[in-house]
Amino acid sequence: MSRAFVNEDDQREAPFVPPRADLPDGVPNYVTPFGMEALLQEKESLLTELKQLVAGDDHDKQNAIAVVNTRLQMLENRIGSAQVIEPEEGKPETIRFGSYVTLQIGNTKQSQQFQIVGVDEANLKKGKIAFTSPLARLLMNRKAGETITLNLEHGSRVFSIMDIR
Repeated sequence: MSRAFVNEDDQREAPFVPPRADLPDGVPNYVTPFGMEALLQEKESLLTELKQLVAGDDHDKQNAIAVVNTRLQMLENRIGSAQVIEPEEGKPETIRFGSYVTLQIGNTKQSQQFQIVGVDEANLKKGKIAFTSPLARLLMNRKAGETITLNLEHGSRVFSIMDIR
């Protein structure tokens, strides 16, 4: 068929949908109970958004529907692979998935608290680090009082484990 008879409006590019947080191949998709609830709430929100979009010939609506459908598919895959890890009863002796850890940074008196969470829950501004992050991997199975060194591109940073809960 000649290009002269092709409607240019039919020549749509697939909209770009950013990927979800990186989860390396072969790594289990651990989530906290709170993280699973957040994934399910996100799904409900996307389903509501999809219902509000009216299918038609409008190019923007079609793109919006495609974006929401793609996001839903990625979310369904993440929910389907999720393994909820319940928090331990009592005060843990070692750092585990879901632990809250208070770290002293270097020789300063400055401390910071982190929770080790799933990749979809990670949010550094809220003090939540993914269990796949270099810092979290160094912290796993450590005890209060231990010191770890995180090697960075431009040097290293020393952390002392002050408290685990």
